[in-house]
Amino acid sequence: MKKGSGVPHVRAKEFESYRIPIPPVAEQERIVTILDKFDTLVNDISVGLPAEVNARRKQYEYYRDKLLTFSPLEEEYAKQ
Repeated sequence: MKKGSGVPHVRAKEFESYRIPIPPVAEQERIVTILDKFDTLVNDISVGLPAEVNARRKQYEYYRDKLLTFSPLEEEYAKQ
């Protein structure tokens, strides 16, 4: 929208001429539902904190299992 040199600014008449697409109502409602769930998780400590603890516990278990799972040495030597 900027034209020429100097200090950039927006002219109201030019700005009003741009068309801004608005999603259908069903899509807007879907977005609102997602944002409401996110807001609850972030702002309600009684919901968000247990969910975060559960997610970290699953992450810990995943990496613990990855780190502590070893294949037998006999198989490793047979491959070489």
